[in-house]
Amino acid sequence: METPDLRNAGGGPGGTEGLPIIRIQNLNGRNFDFYSGPTDSRWIVDPGQLLFAWAGTKGVSFGPTIWRGGKGVLNQHIFKVIPNGGIDNIWLYWALRYVTNRIEANAHGFKATLVHVKKSDIDRQSVIVPDRRTQSQIAEIMQTWDEAIAVTEKLLANSRKLKLAMTQRFFDIRKQSVSNTPWRQYHLREVAQRIQRQADGAEHPILMISSGSGFVRQDEKYSRFMAGKSLNDYVLLKQGEFAYNKGNSKLYEFGCVFPLESNSDGLVPHVYVCFSLSNECDSAFFKYLFEADYLHDQLGALVNTGVRNNGLLNIRPADFMNVRVPVPSIDEQRMIARILDTASKEIAVREQEVAALKEQKRALMQQLLTGKRRIHVPIAEAAP
Repeated sequence: METPDLRNAGGGPGGTEGLPIIRIQNLNGRNFDFYSGPTDSRWIVDPGQLLFAWAGTKGVSFGPTIWRGGKGVLNQHIFKVIPNGGIDNIWLYWALRYVTNRIEANAHGFKATLVHVKKSDIDRQSVIVPDRRTQSQIAEIMQTWDEAIAVTEKLLANSRKLKLAMTQRFFDIRKQSVSNTPWRQYHLREVAQRIQRQADGAEHPILMISSGSGFVRQDEKYSRFMAGKSLNDYVLLKQGEFAYNKGNSKLYEFGCVFPLESNSDGLVPHVYVCFSLSNECDSAFFKYLFEADYLHDQLGALVNTGVRNNGLLNIRPADFMNVRVPVPSIDEQRMIARILDTASKEIAVREQEVAALKEQKRALMQQLLTGKRRIHVPIAEAAP
């Protein structure tokens, strides 16, 4: 079904008159604009309606959705899907989910994450259609997996919130002590030594810092070698040592600091400010301190916002080493690090559980919707 363009509809942003406009970004049920003009019944969406977003981001907004909101009106880029007789609405959703995975897998070229199809691209997809009773059972099974994933994702979200709350409690400057003993503040240069160790000619992995995950290999992130012919300017970093990447990102506006944990050593760009901590500093404590973006305000005060060098903030190494950090007693550092380590491990376990459930669901969906795995219906319940 062709859908209308309501971009200039009456009752726009901030208005509350008329029906909510269902755009792709509204499929999560938030931030509606409203339409108070004349409507065609084909545009109206009721709760439980099956929709298909035919333009969107792969794995995010492209594909089928069962509308769980109230009565609304469709905008562009979304089809209403009406099942034929003998077709279960929820089974059809999963069949379209399977078709979506197939379409997304074949999306190639520039901006392959953005998918755009025509109605004919969907119509020509083939699926195996079992009897109505089997359709309902498949839908029920898939719904059970979805519920299990939702519960596990909620546990993961709670674990992340708990760690965030503890991190904010520990590193809040106004509170800043578990033992009620004020934490002394030191310039980083007083408790750390800058590293400018050059490459030694041996073979080492070329590393870079990702704001979301810390150190990663350049060849794994970009699928190609990025260092160029000469490694003379690279710094040889060893496990347990830290580096500051002064590139800004969504997560860290004024750059991020990570320790090298996953490799015994590696070569990092010379623009990173590398350093090692003194013996009075617990590495894990400072890892969480930097992860909490503790230096945000201090680094922001150092940045000349009008100057950038290839996307890097113009913070001089000497200025970075002059930032102030709290140094509680070594026992308190280790206690805080142990607590946050426990929280981090719980998050990692939850993430693995979610990933495993999603992978199992994908495999089960592929088997059930292609007939590779059959559901046995009791004879008494089987359709004639």
